[in-house]
Amino acid sequence: MSSFAVVIHQEASGGYWGEVPALPGCYSQGETFEDLLANIREAIAGTLEVFGISEEDVTVAAAKLRRARAKKEARRHAHK
Repeated sequence: MSSFAVVIHQEASGGYWGEVPALPGCYSQGETFEDLLANIREAIAGTLEVFGISEEDVTVAAAKLRRARAKKEARRHAHK
């Protein structure tokens, strides 16, 4: 499975919830941290399926994003 950043929040009343900024609307919760991780993995898989995004699409997009960031960073340093 591809990697996604997950923002994790601890509830004052107990438990956790998490959101995946790269996948709008992808949220989950869990009583324990481990429950949250399992649940957010399912949420990611479900979100990708609903939007018809394959693992290969995510991998290719991530590679393109890394290359674009590297080019931008190289241009920024070249102009100093």
